[in-house]
Amino acid sequence: MVQVTPKLQQRVQELRRLLQTASYAYYVLDNPMMEDAVYDKLYRELQDLETQYPELVTPDSLTQRVGEKPATQFTSVRHNIPLYSLENAFNIEEFSKWQERWQRHSPLPTPHSPLPIQYVCELKIDGSALALTYENGLLVRGVTRGDGITGEDITQNVRTIRSIPLRLNTDTPPSIVEVRGEAFLSLDVFAQINQEREQAGEQLFANPRNAAAGTLRQLDSKIVAQRRLDFFAYTLHLVETLPDVETLPDVETLHVTSLQKNPKSQWDSLELLQNLGFRVNPNRKLCTSLEEVGEYYNYWDIERRNLPYMTDGVVVKLNSLELQEQLGFTQKFPRWAIALKYPAEEAPTPILDITIQVGRTGALTPVAELQPVQLAGTTVSRASLHNSDRIRELDLHIGDTVIVRKAGEIIPEVVRVLPELRPTGTQPFQMPTHCPVCGSEVKRELGEAVTRCLNSSCPAILKGSVIHWASRNALDINGLGEKIIDQFVDQGLVRSVADLYDLTSEQVASLERMGSKSAEKLVNAIANSKTQPWSRVLYGLGIRHVGSVNAQTLSQQFPTIEKLATATLPQIAGVYGIGTEIAQSVWNWFQIESNQTLIDRLREAGLQLAAAEGEIPVPLTNQPLSGKVFVITGTLPTLKRDEAKELIQTAGGKVTNSVSSKTDYLVVGEDAGSKLNKAQELGITQLTETQLLELLRSSPD
Repeated sequence: MVQVTPKLQQRVQELRRLLQTASYAYYVLDNPMMEDAVYDKLYRELQDLETQYPELVTPDSLTQRVGEKPATQFTSVRHNIPLYSLENAFNIEEFSKWQERWQRHSPLPTPHSPLPIQYVCELKIDGSALALTYENGLLVRGVTRGDGITGEDITQNVRTIRSIPLRLNTDTPPSIVEVRGEAFLSLDVFAQINQEREQAGEQLFANPRNAAAGTLRQLDSKIVAQRRLDFFAYTLHLVETLPDVETLPDVETLHVTSLQKNPKSQWDSLELLQNLGFRVNPNRKLCTSLEEVGEYYNYWDIERRNLPYMTDGVVVKLNSLELQEQLGFTQKFPRWAIALKYPAEEAPTPILDITIQVGRTGALTPVAELQPVQLAGTTVSRASLHNSDRIRELDLHIGDTVIVRKAGEIIPEVVRVLPELRPTGTQPFQMPTHCPVCGSEVKRELGEAVTRCLNSSCPAILKGSVIHWASRNALDINGLGEKIIDQFVDQGLVRSVADLYDLTSEQVASLERMGSKSAEKLVNAIANSKTQPWSRVLYGLGIRHVGSVNAQTLSQQFPTIEKLATATLPQIAGVYGIGTEIAQSVWNWFQIESNQTLIDRLREAGLQLAAAEGEIPVPLTNQPLSGKVFVITGTLPTLKRDEAKELIQTAGGKVTNSVSSKTDYLVVGEDAGSKLNKAQELGITQLTETQLLELLRSSPD
């Protein structure tokens, strides 16, 4: 064994210092100090030395950013200090009212808060909030915001973000420091990710925020590293306080030699964060009046389109940390900060046509084909019209000029028609009587808003079924994207998901832009999916109303597909979490002869149609939310709307789209709309996501 000499140790320390300094200059100061080739050479030298002498490896070495093994799951962690959401204002008038409210609670004047009051204005980055914990200067934990009380420990992924230091730039760190900020994707990186996904035939991310959130929840940190997330720090909590002296370290230096002062203001905290090695958004401003805040807000409402990242508003905080502490919090928000959201972007544009998309369940969805218009930094040329009821509500004609909105960078929607611009001779749009893909007759069931194609052999339904079968929560077939599935169906190679398991490498290689190696890799991925558990197979079958949670429940209660296929309707409906609507859908599916044939073929192919030994059946019992009616409004902190809906339905509740006297609960997220006002008028109980989850965890009566 080769001995580690002092000279060797010194070289490793020197390499780490050079690389750390270069990374700080590049990622934090945006001022590169060495060529990429030089950085790469030094990095490889350090990597080689640590490989040869593993005893020299330390957790804060830049070579240790990416973990070797993917995580199996994320654990829940309770935040030391809750991550409160911010109250929203949508104009300066609402901001002024907020100012009046906090001043009523204010103990002004204070020694450190002389009049006039100072506000720190920062851009509200449209990403995912993170809480980072450092112990004795080393990064030990990175946690998602979650519901504000608990989040997920994603430390392995956080370590891959280059603008997050693994060690704080200080020689005298407190024992514990917590830093909060926003992880995000630049627009260029987001565009590149979507381009790569499109080439691979994978579903595109809707926006950078969704892409960042999805990236952070990847179990494989190598994938996270490839996506090049960035991070802006905005809050510093010194859990162990520091000696109080008069001067902060020089902001211009690359290395902080000592921490000598507890910051008294948000402005000083931001400068200290930058000194500690974090990237802090440079577009911040110290304001001393309502007018200055308004000028900052109006300026960035226009200029945000020129930024390399998405911002959905301005965060305004009282600068004095002493005043922040004295004002405290409401049940939901800090009294000393508010988010000034940009107005929803709207634009008029003509409807050139209305086309019909057919999904995997046969649902016909009308889509407005628009004259392209710029909204929120993107070109919008299409918008979903959802169903015929929505078209009738809008009184929509082809040729109408409509107002299109893209609020919070979500999927664009048609808000209203401008009837005064309607061309003469236009007629209201009528849903087709036959499927536009296969020509079969379509039907709208009583009580449903959706019109469906009933032909199970419809190519559109088949393509959607195969896409669902290959999706991440189902059989998770890597590399089987939409473009490849289109070719499989169009060429007649796949007429059922069972046909996937009969494909040969030669057949796959015959597809457009598919080489022999890629074909072999895809065939192997399809074969490997045979080992996926019974619950995933059940979910992959695409039975209406059976999401991944319901599939897990059913697979545990009915440990083989034969037992589920032969179960009576009352037996299925009696399972905890499965109501009559879901049970009826499951029972109906198994009565169809073509579905029975599919099961036989999947069995012959070697798919897992039975639960693994040791799984505990779900007890037959009453449902805790049975008979309760829910409405969801706004954006929830961690759950997608469909996920929240599925959880409620799994527990026996019903989710509707509108608030009425029959509504029992309104689940309220960020940017809640008019439903919240109506619920307040009717005295309907409101739930946060956390309260909803607590209700779901409660025992049945």
